[in-house]
Amino acid sequence: MQIARVRGSVVSTNKTEKLHGLKLLIVVPIDLADFKEKGSPIVAIDTVGAGAGEVVMLCGGSSSRQTPLTENKPSDMAIVAIIDSVEINGNVIFRKYPDSHHSNEQ
Repeated sequence: MQIARVRGSVVSTNKTEKLHGLKLLIVVPIDLADFKEKGSPIVAIDTVGAGAGEVVMLCGGSSSRQTPLTENKPSDMAIVAIIDSVEINGNVIFRKYPDSHHSNEQ
């Protein structure tokens, strides 16, 4: 698995029938050492409703075809989670919501 940031989308009118109805997003891998984008953009099938700028978790290869949306689809990369926070060695290196603005209470 890999962590990446959503940077755009792909629109394709003509495509194989097995890709109809799937949202394709452009993601850029994140290096966990410094939490900066590193590497070339990748196209991934969105299975969780991710949006621009969000940090997501990717599965590649045959693992990308293990979700209900991607099963038996021509997929090599799938977004399988939207990341809320990342902690390494006791240090939070990414948090989607600042502590003061996020609450599970309604």
